[in-house]
Amino acid sequence: MKIGYPCINRSLSCSSARTFRLKSYSQERLIETINNNLICLLRILEYNVKNNIFFFRITSDLIPFASHPVCRLNWPEYFFEQLNGIGRFIKKNNIRISMHPDQFTLINSVSEEICERSVKELAYHSRLLDTMELDSDAKIQIHLGGVYGNKILSRQRFLRRYELLPPAVKKRLVIENDESRYALGDCFWVNRRISIPVLADFFHHRLNKGSENFKDIFPEVVRTWKKKDGLPMVDYSSAGPNRRRGSHAESIDLKDFSLFIKAGCGFDFDIMLEIKDKEQSALKAVEALRGDKRFYEATDTNQSNQPEKKGE
Repeated sequence: MKIGYPCINRSLSCSSARTFRLKSYSQERLIETINNNLICLLRILEYNVKNNIFFFRITSDLIPFASHPVCRLNWPEYFFEQLNGIGRFIKKNNIRISMHPDQFTLINSVSEEICERSVKELAYHSRLLDTMELDSDAKIQIHLGGVYGNKILSRQRFLRRYELLPPAVKKRLVIENDESRYALGDCFWVNRRISIPVLADFFHHRLNKGSENFKDIFPEVVRTWKKKDGLPMVDYSSAGPNRRRGSHAESIDLKDFSLFIKAGCGFDFDIMLEIKDKEQSALKAVEALRGDKRFYEATDTNQSNQPEKKGE
């Protein structure tokens, strides 16, 4: 069981998600931005390893404009050594990686144009993870998409579009329940037809669960993950006080987190904390899980704070 957080480390003085406006685009600026993002990503991963945080969601903005027509840079080739070096560091330290394209990535859209853009975005994500040479347990998570007035037809459209995706995308793709449209039951319906893993979002399930208790339904989530997919991934958060429906907490509620862990029925799974103070809540969760036999901690033999050199 590994603890993680998404994209940004607020304790460090850098960001791996820097971008710029399209009107300011130049290849020189793109190269500089990507280089800085990659340097920061490695710093974040080094921080995480030192603090027993072995799950991380890489920002989709790591390579700005990667799926946009304006980008003519062969970035996988240009940055191969840096990306491959980061990948070796990830593998040497047994870090779990995920990515989560934005809400506009909708392969079940009724718009062919939006679907085409979404496929290009997913191809970028898979190419990034492939360039790092990460195993198939490094996942790309998406929601099923829009309802467009008919959930049954929209789920079926997702199935048809999924079958047309490149194999490199399919091997990494997982689906996640959302807070209002598609519940875990809808994800299971899709899984039974195309065997795609289901990533359970605990907070979304609370908001959109029908009569299903998380403890009762979680074994079905675990069933959707095969050995090649790695441990099941679960997103966790709680509601922010006096915030709009669906707003995530500013900091981890350890009492609620303990209830969530108990609802996991003793299964082993990796936990992504979608909480606003990022690594600060991850550090608290790490301390809360010490003593749990499932929890993964660094040892002298599995920890390395330097990127592995090619050929090691």
